[in-house]
Amino acid sequence: MPAQDAPPPPAELVALAQAFGVDARYPGPGGQAVGARTLVAVLGALGVAAGTPGEVREALERHRAEQQGRLLPPCVVVRQGRRTALDVPAAARLRVELEDGGSWELPCGHSHWLPADLPLGRHVLRAESGGRTAAAALIVAPQRLPRLPGRSWGFLAQLYSVLSDRSWGMGDLGDLAEMARWAGAGLGAGFVQINPLHQALPGTPSDPSPYRPSSRRFADPVHLRVEAVPEFAYLDGARREQAEELVRRAARLRAEVLGHDGLIDRDAVWALKREALELLHEVPRGPGCEAVYEAFRRREGEWLRRHALWSALAEVHGADWHHWPKGLRHPDGPQVGQAEKELAERVEFHRWLAWQVDRQLAGAQRAAREAGMPVGLVHDLAVGVHPDGADAWALQDVLAGGISVGAPPDAFNAHGQDWGLPPWRPDALAEAGYAPFAELLRATARHAGAVRIDHVMGLFRLWWVPQGHAPTEGAYVRYDAEAMLGVLALEAHRAGTAVIGEDLGTVEPGVREELAARGVLGTSVLWFERDWQAGGGILAPDRWRPGCLATLTTHDLPSTAARLSGEHVELRHRLGLLARPLAEEQAEAAGELADWRAELAALGLLRPGEPLSVPALYRFLRATPAELVGVWLPDLVGDPRPQNLPGTWDQYPNWRLPVADGTGAPVTLDRLAATPEARLLARLLAVPPGPRDRSPGAGDRSPGAGTPPPAAHTPPAG
Repeated sequence: MPAQDAPPPPAELVALAQAFGVDARYPGPGGQAVGARTLVAVLGALGVAAGTPGEVREALERHRAEQQGRLLPPCVVVRQGRRTALDVPAAARLRVELEDGGSWELPCGHSHWLPADLPLGRHVLRAESGGRTAAAALIVAPQRLPRLPGRSWGFLAQLYSVLSDRSWGMGDLGDLAEMARWAGAGLGAGFVQINPLHQALPGTPSDPSPYRPSSRRFADPVHLRVEAVPEFAYLDGARREQAEELVRRAARLRAEVLGHDGLIDRDAVWALKREALELLHEVPRGPGCEAVYEAFRRREGEWLRRHALWSALAEVHGADWHHWPKGLRHPDGPQVGQAEKELAERVEFHRWLAWQVDRQLAGAQRAAREAGMPVGLVHDLAVGVHPDGADAWALQDVLAGGISVGAPPDAFNAHGQDWGLPPWRPDALAEAGYAPFAELLRATARHAGAVRIDHVMGLFRLWWVPQGHAPTEGAYVRYDAEAMLGVLALEAHRAGTAVIGEDLGTVEPGVREELAARGVLGTSVLWFERDWQAGGGILAPDRWRPGCLATLTTHDLPSTAARLSGEHVELRHRLGLLARPLAEEQAEAAGELADWRAELAALGLLRPGEPLSVPALYRFLRATPAELVGVWLPDLVGDPRPQNLPGTWDQYPNWRLPVADGTGAPVTLDRLAATPEARLLARLLAVPPGPRDRSPGAGDRSPGAGTPPPAAHTPPAG
């Protein structure tokens, strides 16, 4: 029975759900009720038994008693510059132990306030009252995230799709550095935004989606430029001959991909690179190099150990840790220590791979900044991880078991969505002082000028779908947004990175305003920016929000060339994805283009008789106050194909397409750099900057303006 047709849950169950941040209703006509079966399952994932009325009453009483008996909450997150009240007994003695070793004694009184001038950082708050003691993590965050150095434009690229004459069958970190040099020094671009480089789940065939990774914490070594590993220069004898043969095989693979209608074969690329990297790992390191490696190992600590250990165990037992021997299914399992000793060489190899990727990531960002880019690389953080992978194993104590993230039914998808990604447990995150979340942000921002957060609304709430339930039978679970944003602000401040939130789709009222007030940029796609409150007309460029990345498309949407030609409708028709007759869809698409042609002509961005074109649409984006303008790299050559077509799996080659021209012929980075369109767009976008967002929340619009609330968020897994 769909959730919206189920009988209303009992009042006590609703009260228990609300006590644990589980919404008993979700947006819909009149507000849809969440069924009792769903509430029981979601509460169970939070460690709360609620299967019977007696269990519900007992859980409510226990929760109330625990809340009243707590001397301190598990974690306190405050903003620097604000005095913050604490709900503790009047006679309690409070002390703050600073992360630098110092301490602050706070005076007793009828009310307790944390002072406004506490230093930024992760501290410990201690309390003593009536013989009881308690400690809590205390996070002091800046009011706002770092600002961008000014308006700029840059490329949006799926790195795997951007091959050069040197890459091994898919774009790599060497290509990324080269692209950044070309875009920055040659065109004056300010940034390059790329897809998530997270480590994929091993296995053949592997899942090519960058949005359902094994680990978000570590990047995938498939992105390595093998010849750029320093040890490559020191290969000799038989190892040198083996490596040269692998280079020749890689050239043949690259030629196959660059043939007409060629597809990227990630598994074939990794098979070659892995063999080469095994050879390079055997080359002795000099003392200086060894010292740098040891420093990396110390910095990464337990996170690196667990990741390398999981990778080694997966080679023996398969990628799904749920089916490993019972004693290995948890990082602290009784058989883990012995297995780590037996697999020491393989653990070390995977640890070394992580170091090599980190070095090349650092080199790519360094290349971008040396090329004059004020921002440099923009790394993408996926919304979650594969339930069978490394992070799900290492972090299972803070992830919700038996739960998947998704989206509720809406006007665009009546069946809802299940993305197959386990969510953070908000209670466990708080008990851990948000350290796992902070570490993930720290790692993502380390070699970035900005970070894009996929489905940024997940900092406020996520749609939880219990295992065995339809996506319609889920519930929203709320997170402490003040804490999540505070952790984000602190880590971004320390890394000096800006943050872009992917806030397309269904967004709860007030979320965009809160993100803007904290300095998180939004994402605005031209085709969605309409004045929905005033009939849905095109939103004038001067009414766009300044605090955004403005684009014509994304990896989940039709390319600009496809929209201009109508090919996106034809493609969905061929794959049976249209909900209406082809003629109706075509008429609507044609009408949309006519509206845009008229709008651009009225604004003087099109000359009389000039057709709607890619440059004309970028002229419109230039006319907005958006702080960042993103150019979809395939727009340079008129590639009509989307990189990902939501709603398909094997019907379409998602995440496997090299950048190609309008005929489908792949185009290398070397050829892209020579296109006249690149210099045309660079000249068009290199104009004096428009107005800046000068105050918190500036540019916020009325609720009816901008991206339409009902637009569905597409599944990250593709």
